[in-house]
Amino acid sequence: MKKHILVIAQYFYPEQFRINDICTEWVKRGYKVTVITGIPNYPQGKFYDGYSYFKKRREEYNGVDIIRIPLIPRGNSSITLALNYLSFVVSGFFWKALSKLKADYVYIFEVSPMTQALPGVWYAKKRKIPCYLYVTDLWPENVEIVAGIKNKSILNALGVMVDYIYKRCDRIFTSSRSFIEAIHQRGVELDKLEFWPQYAEDYYVPVNKEIASATEVPMDDTFNIIFAGNIGVAQGLDILPDVAKILKRSNIKVRFNIVGDGRYKETLINKVNNNNIQELFNFIPKQPATKIPELMAACDATLISLSKSKVFSMTLPAKTQSCLACGLPVIVSADGEIQQIINEAGAGVCSDAGETEKLAENIKILTSLSADELKTMSINALEYSKKTFDKNKLLERMDRWFNKTN
Repeated sequence: MKKHILVIAQYFYPEQFRINDICTEWVKRGYKVTVITGIPNYPQGKFYDGYSYFKKRREEYNGVDIIRIPLIPRGNSSITLALNYLSFVVSGFFWKALSKLKADYVYIFEVSPMTQALPGVWYAKKRKIPCYLYVTDLWPENVEIVAGIKNKSILNALGVMVDYIYKRCDRIFTSSRSFIEAIHQRGVELDKLEFWPQYAEDYYVPVNKEIASATEVPMDDTFNIIFAGNIGVAQGLDILPDVAKILKRSNIKVRFNIVGDGRYKETLINKVNNNNIQELFNFIPKQPATKIPELMAACDATLISLSKSKVFSMTLPAKTQSCLACGLPVIVSADGEIQQIINEAGAGVCSDAGETEKLAENIKILTSLSADELKTMSINALEYSKKTFDKNKLLERMDRWFNKTN
């Protein structure tokens, strides 16, 4: 009989998160998978076309059963974001109380918010089954950055909730090594923690630049840099207009191709326009994830950036694996673990978060390299990706936990 995994993930297909691929792979490996998620609204803050409180509440994706519980869309303010987080928990509480679904394991895919873990913890306790938590964002630390909440009483209350969740999970997996010590400092035993890095989906592969049909990226003699993903405050893209001004004064022919959507996008566009540097930027609407490798192939390097923050210095962004798997030189504007990875791989250049002058200097260096030197970085990226983030090996490690006797 198939083992049944109940996945709790506030974001799921058609929202673009790695849990979509993980669940698909579990189905291929013979598991029955049910996902409890919300109505898709990330990152735009409003429900996707075709979805509502009354439409597509039950769906199937690659053999995965999807149950969508009601929530309030993220909107564009801290208040609506908080209501979005809270509404998923409230709906999850009632779902847990009323559901007849029988699963063998609970797997919680935690990108912010951590609050989404509560329905999974409650369900696992009700059914007396193992509960596994995958932490990709640290709470309550992350709340200060993403939601802008500074109130100590609120942060302390969130800390109590986080400790409650950690205590009631049988195993905690982390997407970065740095998270292990941070979670251990909250009183969690080290033997309960395991580093399990994210991997890139199969479609993240190098595409021949000569045959790439990404018409969104102009094919000229300009050095094209691509950033693809959520355009939020956390991504630290506010540094780019000042970097662009430095490069423009130095007559460096560079174009930042910004692909995606998010709460900070309009502000960034306004800054670009106000500084009269439009020719250095190319804003591309959000694309299907499968299109990203083609867009990358049309570019010379990819950018990974994060804002200045202690918690972000411990974070290994999911796009790291995607960029390495596509074999593109990587420009890092972030602190901590991501720099260690790129330097270890020999796959790019790094500067600390918010260091405008250093980021501009690194871009100048890349634009001065020969085609062979850039190709070496690309090869290094691919080799490191295959060695460190092998999909099958990672899934086999998770299989061992699912195949343990309850």
